[in-house]
Amino acid sequence: MSEALEHIATIAVDCGFRLHEELGPGLLESVYEVCLFEALRERGLFVERQKAIPIRYKGIALAEGFRADLLVENCLLIELKSTEAHAPVHAKQVITYLRLLNLPLGLLMNFGAPTFKQGVRRLANNYFRPNP
Repeated sequence: MSEALEHIATIAVDCGFRLHEELGPGLLESVYEVCLFEALRERGLFVERQKAIPIRYKGIALAEGFRADLLVENCLLIELKSTEAHAPVHAKQVITYLRLLNLPLGLLMNFGAPTFKQGVRRLANNYFRPNP
């Protein structure tokens, strides 16, 4: 991973930690999304919310295959949850999104966990191929 990406991920985790510390668990995912979006922007990062990601399957183009909760600096995907615990499908979802976007790293942040440390997961795309 590049130093720049690691720096962005560090900022994102710090913002998530501070958000969880201040608001605590139990709010709707959409509340955490807006707050984290603003926190990342305040730190000088370019962030897109609910970015529609097109996918292609067997020659069919789907304009909105899925929506990325947060895409930071076009290189870090953040998927947000507000559940009591991570479900195995949540990590699979992030890995699939990373593969479809050809991104190397994603963060799964679950603001429903008792502590932020329990709710954050770093996920790497083993299929990432840098663009030439």
